[in-house]
Amino acid sequence: MKLSPAIKAVITASIMIAIALITYYSGLPANSPFQYLIYAVYALGITWTVVAYRNAESFTGKFGGLFNQGFKCFIVVTLLMVAFTGIFSKMHPEFAEESAKLYKEELVLNAKDKTPSDIEEDVARYKKGYTLALIYGSIFGYLIIGAAVTAVTSLLLTRRK
Repeated sequence: MKLSPAIKAVITASIMIAIALITYYSGLPANSPFQYLIYAVYALGITWTVVAYRNAESFTGKFGGLFNQGFKCFIVVTLLMVAFTGIFSKMHPEFAEESAKLYKEELVLNAKDKTPSDIEEDVARYKKGYTLALIYGSIFGYLIIGAAVTAVTSLLLTRRK
């Protein structure tokens, strides 16, 4: 049974989401090394997709064909992970509250030229844009990592005979 790059992406993203949920609900700290497993799974999912295409009869030997298959995978993973990030953030407004609190402390310590009302306005804007900032960061991060892993894997597989 052949799996399309999109199906492989759904499987990959599902595992990544499961790891994120396990990390959160098990009480592991946010900076736990376990969280890096998400990126390893992401890279493995893309590699799985590219290698499977390299071994397919339809493979032409071109870098572009390999990259295209990896792209199909990483774009779907990115979409699913961005959706997860947005939904999870909206379900947990306490993250925005805690982050805004830390941001306010930073402003109070370092923004000597700001009035208390300026600081409160900045913190309110920060909190309002928290989820959007997470989503932007998620999009950018997953696209960059996905493109890099796809390019490197495709290059290595086209060089190898």
